Formats: sequence, structure tokens, C-alpha cells
Amino acid sequence: MRKRLLISIIIFAVAVISFSFRDNGSGIYTGYYNEKLDAFSRQQEALLSCIRTTDISTSAGSEKIKQQIQLTRNRLKSMDFWFRYLEPTVYKKINGPLPVEWETEVFEKFEKPYKREGAGLTLAALYLDEEHVNKDTLVSLIKQSITATATYRADSITKNFGTYHHFFLCNRLFLLNLAAIYTTGFECPDTAQIIPELRIMLSDANNMYAAFNESFPATPVTENYLALFRKAIYFSNTQPANYTVFDHFTFIRDYVNPLFALNQQMIKDYRVVSHSLVDYSLNKQATSIFKKNIYNGQNAKGIFLRVDDTAVLADIEKIGKLLFYDPILSGNNLRSCASCHKPTQYFTDTAFAASLQYNNKDLLPRNSPSLLNAQYNHLIMLDGKHISLQNQIKAVVSNPVEMGGEEKAILQKIMSCNQYSKAFKKLLKYTPQEPEVCFEHIASALTMYYAKFSKYYSPFDDAMNDQANIDIAAKQGFNLFMSKAQCATCHFVPQFNGVKPPFISSEFEVLGVPAHKDYKQLSADKGRYEVNPAGETMNAFRTGSVRNAAHTMPYMHNGVFNTMAEVIDFYDAGGGAGHGLKVNNQTLPSDSLHLSATEKTQLVQFIGSLNENITFENPPAKLPVSKIKALNNRKVGGTY
Repeated sequence: MRKRLLISIIIFAVAVISFSFRDNGSGIYTGYYNEKLDAFSRQQEALLSCIRTTDISTSAGSEKIKQQIQLTRNRLKSMDFWFRYLEPTVYKKINGPLPVEWETEVFEKFEKPYKREGAGLTLAALYLDEEHVNKDTLVSLIKQSITATATYRADSITKNFGTYHHFFLCNRLFLLNLAAIYTTGFECPDTAQIIPELRIMLSDANNMYAAFNESFPATPVTENYLALFRKAIYFSNTQPANYTVFDHFTFIRDYVNPLFALNQQMIKDYRVVSHSLVDYSLNKQATSIFKKNIYNGQNAKGIFLRVDDTAVLADIEKIGKLLFYDPILSGNNLRSCASCHKPTQYFTDTAFAASLQYNNKDLLPRNSPSLLNAQYNHLIMLDGKHISLQNQIKAVVSNPVEMGGEEKAILQKIMSCNQYSKAFKKLLKYTPQEPEVCFEHIASALTMYYAKFSKYYSPFDDAMNDQANIDIAAKQGFNLFMSKAQCATCHFVPQFNGVKPPFISSEFEVLGVPAHKDYKQLSADKGRYEVNPAGETMNAFRTGSVRNAAHTMPYMHNGVFNTMAEVIDFYDAGGGAGHGLKVNNQTLPSDSLHLSATEKTQLVQFIGSLNENITFENPPAKLPVSKIKALNNRKVGGTY
């Protein structure tokens, strides 16, 4: 009896010690989180009280509420570090930038897009500036924000604080957002507050690092990271508070990007484990925000995903190259992939507003987008119709106005060529899920071929990776891109497309693109609406990358603009609505940016610094011979 009692006492003592160890292990850090969360909650309640007791019909009342909103935003900035990572969907109720968003995340590969309504501080501030303001609407926006905040007290959230793993993943997203959105005004309605809010975030993060290190001394934020972070704070505090003058280029190159590399190293050294879909696309091995392996939206290998042997991969790419130039993929054996995506023209067609249709007479309804960097999108085509590169190829091949082919017939033609047949049969051992050659093998070889041209870097990348420099005009152009020109609120670092950190979503925008340069009518193309019918998606198009844009004219989905200067003028004037077109759902602000001629030139020079140093290849000298004699008149690249 005594022995059993002694054992029970020992077990209880061990349990108490263990519990105490866990509590002390994360107590200071958890306490810091709770302290900041409580302060934010109190400020939310103060804001709600202010709205309820203030006469919003007067300018003085409106200004009073705006000040309270800003105080609440300042408190929010100390929580962004956790809020955005631990429960990103709830965050949009706290500080949603749009009243309604149709989610087009990476997960659309598995489920249909769904509607999500925003609420909170940004929308409240924007609503206050409208002509007729209803107090009940303001109250609703803030009450939703308060309800959403309670989520961050749930056990499902606070359990993360028992270990260090979530911390470095939160920090990674924090750093990515420092580069991509926190200095651009993406969701800060008062541009005068962008840099002050940045300073608050940096200061609070520095205090949080100290709290974390006290709680987790075995896996600390390293001293070299902390030293550089303090320098980043000093830099931001000594820069002008005006975000149009703030040196975004230096801030990202000298501080944010090196900090990202150090955090990635800590993730590796501490063997950080993620259990969140937020990290779905991010790569632990990336050592820079401006490395092409930081994330991947698409599987360019397709059915050959299991292949790692470089020699085998090279063989697949060679077959893919032949197929890319081979009109055997078309119904009439006259048209190839290279007909509309000319490799020497950066895999687009610069000759027309749109490429020729299958009938060799009419033009296609849309401009041929470049295939370069296509793999850094989660949804493919300008309307996001396809979820994979391989599906896009299948759709184009079978489209009667594009290549007019049929998968089964094309497969038979390809297998009639001994060179193709022998190559694909040899590759079957790498695709056990498909024991016979199928169209998926063909599509995957094609995507592997053109995807390899997306691995090159631009002078801007080299500068950000501290391997070279770019001229002052390009730097100034980048700073404009990130601030006054408002380009970076849609074209996000590092791909400068519509995929923002954590790189699991594709943005679609309504710009009011005209049918013609005279701006007499809106383009009739419904865009995203054809895929996901909704009021917000009418005339919406996926935001493409501006990388290599200097070489991929004409521009916009219908090729209406021939020069980059015309595109910048379009945006500067406020898009279609700014030019007088009726675009009720335009997401682009319709007021002028007031860019000077010099600033427009600097923007062009920055965009030019994104031209990637690609080594293009000569077309194949000849195409594989077929057993079907009628097929042996095929021309490399097709005839039109």
C-alpha cells in the first residue's frame, strides 16, 4: 500500500513538474500575446462605443471616429504577426480590404470558389468617406470585427503557443508581407499611415522576439537576426513617413530579404514542422524571396512528377520541345503550340492583338499570354478556367477555334512516329499509374519543356539578391511601383503577378479595359464571369506578371494597347471608369494617380529591369518521321 502510494506521489510530482515546465516554457511569450490581444479588444470596444455615441453626420464626428479607427488599427498591427498566419480567413472580418471576395485559392483545385464577405477597420474607414453613411452599417462592421477577434482566444489557436513551431512560420509570413504588402497600402485606406503602421509593427515584433527567446531559449531567434532586425527598425524610423518617398528598394534588399534568409535557416535548423495549409506552396529550401523556388503554383512535371534523374528529365524536355514545334498536335497538321506562343517572342505572339484562329482568317478573342512564369499561378488562363498546365494544353488542343484536334486521334498520330513512340514507351516505367502511353504523357512533356524557361532571373532579381546593381531610375521606378503608382497593390513581390503571400491565391481584377483605344465602349469579354458567374466577377481577369512585359506586347486581355506607355496612361487615368466608361464593379480606383512624365519613364525603366536573362533555343532542325506518309509534310512550328 505504501509502495503504491509512494509511486502515485512520484507520478503526481513528475506531472506537476512537467506541467510547470511547459507553462514556464511558453508563459512569457503567451503572456505577451494575451496582453496585446486584450489591448486590441479593449480598443475595439472603445471604437464601437465611439461610433454609437458620436454624431456621424458632422465632419467633427466623422473625424473623431476616424481617429478611433486609426488607434484600433495601431493595436491591430501588433497582432498581425499572429492573426494573418494562425487564422487568415477570420482576419478578413477584422480588417478585410474588400466588401466581397470570391476566394480563388489554391484549394479551388479541390473545391468550387466561394463567396466571402469582409468587415472591420479598413471597410469602416472607407465607408466613412462615402456620401451617405449609416451608423448601423458602421456598427455592424466593427461588431463583426470584435466577434472575429474572439476566435484568437480559442483553444485551437492558443494550443500553438505550447511549442515554437508556429512562431517561425508566422515570422516567415510576416517578412513576406513586409516585402509585398505592408508598405504598399494594400489594405491601409489612409496612405499617410502606411509607414507609421510599419514602424509600430516592427517595434512590437522586436519586443515579441525578446519574449519568445525568454520562453524558448533552446530555439531562440538568433542574435545575427536580431541585430539586423534592429537595423531595419532604425532604417524605417529614419526614413520619411511619406510612403511615396520611403526607400522600398533598400528596405527590402538590405533588410527584409536577408532577414527572410535567416528565418529560413532557423526553420531548417530547428526542424520546424507545419500543420497549416497556409504553407501549402511555400518552400523551406528557398534562401531568398527573389529565388524562383520560393513557391510553385503548378506541377510542371505533370505525370512525370516522380522523376528526379536529371538525364531522364532532359530526355523528356527534348521530346517536349519537338512536340511544341510539331503541328501534329492540331487537327489539320498545320498549327503548333509555337504558332501562338513563339519562343523567341517570349512565348507569346507580338504580331497581332490576338493570334489567328484555326480557320486561318479570324483572330482569337484574347491576346496570347506568355507561357513564361505560368507555373507561378495557381489558376491558368486569364479567366482562371484551368487548375493545371496540363489541363490547359488539353483544352487548347481540342478547341475548334485554336488547334481543332481530338486527343485520341492526336495520340495515334504521335505514336505513328517511331521517335515519339520509342521515347514515351521508355518513360512508362516512371509512370506506373498509367501503364500505357496516354495524352497526359504528351501534355506533361510539353509543360516540362516550356517551364524550364521560367527559371531565369532578371537584373532586378540579381540586385535584390545582392549579386549586381541596377540604375537609379529603375530603383526610383520600383519605389513608385510600390507606392504612388499603386501597382504593387495588385502585382505582388516577388513574381509581380496576382499571387500574394503566402502564395496560395490568385487575384482577379476589374480594370474597365476598353474594346478600342477610343474608349467608346467596354470590352465585351466577361472574363472570370464565364467561369464563376457573380456580380463581382463580371469583366474580371487574373492579374498577370509584369516580368518580361517589355517584350510581351500587345497588352491587356484583348491586346488593345501596343506600348507600355499606353498601359501606364490607362492606369494613371483611373482605368475604364476614369476614362468615362461605366464600370460599376471596377476594382481599380477611378481617380487619377497624377503621375508625371518623369515618373512614368521611371516605371517603364523598372519594368525593363524585370526582363529575365533567358537563353532561348533554336527550333528543332526537323520533326519525327511518321509511318503515315501524309504526315511527313509537316513544317517545324506549323505554317500559321
